[in-house]
Amino acid sequence: MKTINSTELRQMFLDFFEGKGHKIEKSASLVPVEDPTLLWVNSGVATMKKYFDGTVKPENPRIAGSQKSIRTNDIENVGVTARHHTLFEMLGNFSIGDYFKEEAIVWAWEFLTSPDWLGLDSEKLFVTVYPEDEEAYAIWKDKVGLKESHIVKEEGNFWDIGEGPCGPNTEIFYDRGEDFNDLAEDDPENYPGGENERWLEIWNLVFSQFNHKPDHTYDPLPNKNIDTGMGFERMLSVLQDAPTNFETDLFMPIIEKIEGLSGVSYTSSKEKQTSFKVIADHVRALAFAIGDGALPGNEGRGYVLRRLLRRSVMHGRRLSIEKPFLTQLVPVVADIMKEHYPEVEEKLDFINKVILNEEERFLDTLAEGLERVKELVDAQKAQKGTRLSGKDVFQLYDTFGFPVELTEEVVKEEAMEIDIEEFEAEMEKQRQRARSARQTEGSMAVQSALLNNINLSSEFIGYEEDSTVATLKKIIAEEEFVDSVSEGSTARLVFDQTPFYAEKGGQAGDMGMILDQDNNLVGRVLSVKPGPEGQAIHEVEILSLLTVEETYELAIDQKRRRLIERNHTATHLLHQALKDVLGDHANQAGSLVEANHLRFDFTHFGQVTPEQLVEMETLVNQKIIENHIVETLETTLDQAKELGAMALFGEKYGTDVRVVIIDDYSKELCGGTHVKSTAEIGLFKITSESGIGAGTRRMTALTSEGAYQWMEKRLAVLNQASQALKLQSVMDLPARISQLQTEMKELNQTNESLHAKLANAQAEDIFTNVQTISGIRFISEEIKAKDMNQLRQLADKWKQEDSSDILVLGLRNEEKVNLIVSLKEQAIKTGLKAGDVIKYIAPYVNGGGGGRPDFAQAGGKKPEGLPEALKAVSDYIEQALSK
Repeated sequence: MKTINSTELRQMFLDFFEGKGHKIEKSASLVPVEDPTLLWVNSGVATMKKYFDGTVKPENPRIAGSQKSIRTNDIENVGVTARHHTLFEMLGNFSIGDYFKEEAIVWAWEFLTSPDWLGLDSEKLFVTVYPEDEEAYAIWKDKVGLKESHIVKEEGNFWDIGEGPCGPNTEIFYDRGEDFNDLAEDDPENYPGGENERWLEIWNLVFSQFNHKPDHTYDPLPNKNIDTGMGFERMLSVLQDAPTNFETDLFMPIIEKIEGLSGVSYTSSKEKQTSFKVIADHVRALAFAIGDGALPGNEGRGYVLRRLLRRSVMHGRRLSIEKPFLTQLVPVVADIMKEHYPEVEEKLDFINKVILNEEERFLDTLAEGLERVKELVDAQKAQKGTRLSGKDVFQLYDTFGFPVELTEEVVKEEAMEIDIEEFEAEMEKQRQRARSARQTEGSMAVQSALLNNINLSSEFIGYEEDSTVATLKKIIAEEEFVDSVSEGSTARLVFDQTPFYAEKGGQAGDMGMILDQDNNLVGRVLSVKPGPEGQAIHEVEILSLLTVEETYELAIDQKRRRLIERNHTATHLLHQALKDVLGDHANQAGSLVEANHLRFDFTHFGQVTPEQLVEMETLVNQKIIENHIVETLETTLDQAKELGAMALFGEKYGTDVRVVIIDDYSKELCGGTHVKSTAEIGLFKITSESGIGAGTRRMTALTSEGAYQWMEKRLAVLNQASQALKLQSVMDLPARISQLQTEMKELNQTNESLHAKLANAQAEDIFTNVQTISGIRFISEEIKAKDMNQLRQLADKWKQEDSSDILVLGLRNEEKVNLIVSLKEQAIKTGLKAGDVIKYIAPYVNGGGGGRPDFAQAGGKKPEGLPEALKAVSDYIEQALSK
């Protein structure tokens, strides 16, 4: 067995499968693209779904790569077990309808055991197979020559995540020896495939050969696939003879840096070691995720990152690190991973800026949390309590991010304890919510042989032409190929060439007409989408008979296309303007280009100010006014990168690409259609900007006709407003509004003064209407006041006088009721509390409320019940004092 480092292992795997005819694909972003079923890319197969379900046909049916992935289902186990991680890499090889079981098994064995590759001892390798998969069993036994005692039939070896491709799998285990035997000899889990530390699973080979249909039946797939995953961190621990994944060269440099920052040895104790592991794991996930555009927040991906960072900070405190420190670890992560993942080093400044900002905010949160804990402790002490509510502790943990361990420390110092059972019950409820919301790889679409069998090219000529004569090559009607289709139905059509753009890269597909040779309208194109090989598949309303191999004229809706092109070119200008104004971190995170508007999502971890929006809008309009030629260049991907062309979010690019160039201002890889010069856009107007998730914002904008109409509507409103105010010009509106605001402020002040005088006049009458029960004087009256604020003012005035011991006031305000109760010290000493009084009388007005012993308030929705509520005050006092 060879001893190699992490970079060598990754490259050996990729070189091996490249030698077997595989195309090596770069790792996809951790943030899923156009896949709402996933929070994160959580496996190698997650990015292959479009190939497996037949939506897209790959250039090469053999694919291999190392995919960065994040899973946070078992975050509490990170650092506790030997192999739990949040960020990990999955080395995988995939076959999309090409080779199958024999090649997958034989190649895996070759890579693991051949002296030219990893050279593992074959005696230490065991495999599991699905009991009914006799083919796989025979390949291991007869082709590979593995002993039958090393082949275990395992019922759970069937990969199935719902509708779509599924099938049996075979797993490969490495025997780490007796030193790792953590179970008794007769333990049912003590075998290769069981839950134990000795036999380590290093590779899983999935044979995707069935379609899991909606009715839960299983049919053979039209195209069988291979999906394998070799655990990078696990394999490395075997090759470097490390007791856990953390003692490999992926983690040890980070751990050594933490030792230097903390002054604590990694081997000082098991508890300290766990903290080292948690921090090393989490900082890797943070660096990669932020580099891919995810940002800390309160929900979704953002919440995951915030939680990882806060866990890291808390474990840093256990190592006596009190100040922000994570940014000192990110360069170490970047250095370890730079050979295969240079993006962390390239975005180091941005990643550190985000982490430092979040770390400092959390340290402020900790200070606030400590104050809140002290308040809870003081409240318990006031009631002579010794135990803090588990619900309160959970709220501190869940809402404020305040760790329960720190709460325990504070409470212990005050000779108190936490209701830990109640806290755990609340935690379990949260776990249940998380489980119910948890998403795995996400079900794939059921694979269809129909689109995969369209083995013909369809040339897109729409960059130059708006219409063309084309031959109809395929008709799909009611999910089957037909030779003709009649009026009154819809069908999907494929032609040998087309001017219709197929929906892709955010640009909407074209609409238009199909004419026969006599210029009769025979079909309306409703939408166009790409097929597995990129063919334009036209969704058509059939108006007359269409037949395969006949020629037809295809004509796009030219006006609609021109509007789309203006919006698309404007999107490119906006993308660069965003970077100019906000910074290079503002990357596209999705877009939609339609005829009536454009929508642009981008990453940014702060607010966008009105001034910044104006600056971006001005930049785009300046480029429109300057009338730059929009050029397109077809070149190689490498040459495009040398030119400095930006790649659009989520796009996969082949060897040959198309670059759209606007002066020296914007260069982007893009297959969409564009205007010939920026002046064609006419006008650009941003209409909205808002946050749509953690670190992601959305902007909508209009161009040309849409922008003109938008401005005309608003000008009409301004003219209407100026006419209503009898102004000579709309330019006088700001001054007139300012004048009206001043007048309104003066009127409000006068109104407030009159209400105060009225309230004082009422007070003179109310404060004399005193009742007495058992020596307690009380006032219970309805008053006419402006709002709750005036009720409180009356209560303040009452406190300064000695008219009674209790004050209860009620106010009807349209369909609502407000109540306040105020008690003086003499009443409180008898055991009466304002909160108890309000709870007793509020139901009479269909309301509820609460408060302190000396003051409480409530609201209600039953105004007619107010007299009864006020009468009930005497009943309550009498009952309370008689106890």
